[in-house]
Amino acid sequence: MGELGSVAVVGVGRMGANIARRLRDVGYRVTAAFDSRRAVAESLAEELGASSPGRLAEVTAAADTILTVVSDDAAMHAVFAESGDSLLEGSRGKLFVNCATISPRVHVEVERLAESRGASSLEACMASSIPQAREGTLYLMAGGRREAFDRARPMLERMSSAVRYIGPAGTAAQVKALVNMVMNSNTAALAEGLGLGAALGLDLTTLREIFAQTGANSRVLETDGADMQAREHEVYFSAAHATKDSGIALELANEQRLDVPVAAAAKAQYDRMVALGLGELDKSGVAELTFPGRQGAR
Repeated sequence: MGELGSVAVVGVGRMGANIARRLRDVGYRVTAAFDSRRAVAESLAEELGASSPGRLAEVTAAADTILTVVSDDAAMHAVFAESGDSLLEGSRGKLFVNCATISPRVHVEVERLAESRGASSLEACMASSIPQAREGTLYLMAGGRREAFDRARPMLERMSSAVRYIGPAGTAAQVKALVNMVMNSNTAALAEGLGLGAALGLDLTTLREIFAQTGANSRVLETDGADMQAREHEVYFSAAHATKDSGIALELANEQRLDVPVAAAAKAQYDRMVALGLGELDKSGVAELTFPGRQGAR
């Protein structure tokens, strides 16, 4: 397979590392890996035959496309700092593809900063999890200038089973916030339904089967229902991320002066998980707050 171009990845946790592996497998040269946890970046760089620069500017210099998968708004501001060490240094002609779930306004700011340096920026929001990142079957929503999307599209198509262009910078992040708001609310509601079923002494396997054939069905029933029952909360999408992402959606609702009490109640459950030290459990761990006799149940 011929080489398709050079890519550097900033933020090589579970998602970022698996995206890097996927791109390497389909013919891209992954030239650099960077993470705030230096040992994590060094380990992946050794695996992929890449470098692990100590400075962000060296990451930008190492590739044509720089893909970021950072944790939150603050981390995004840090890697795109207007002064000091930054991905923006020496970025003329480079393409930034930003995959993290962060506030839409930050994507707009990053696009402005990138273009002020002669670079391009695109948000590529992911509505999938760790296995899909490795398999190249992510569902991607892109926002930014159409020419940036067209430039990034060949790479995005190798990362995904579907990629959809939403519109200008910030719009894909808005859609992603709504996706996660609804998903998180569904997950919290499912935990309550199964928790109440357990309190009533019902057979939960039968209950899940009935949910699946009725109006109680949902995607999270398929992905999280059995895990809630079995207390298997291996992390694919953490409670800490759930509360962050629902918080982004609530900020958007507040800006529009729209009341979203269900989303607010769901966020409060994930906030409580974090307060109890359960934030690094998968979002299915919200069942620990609703099943009788479990650690967070009242």
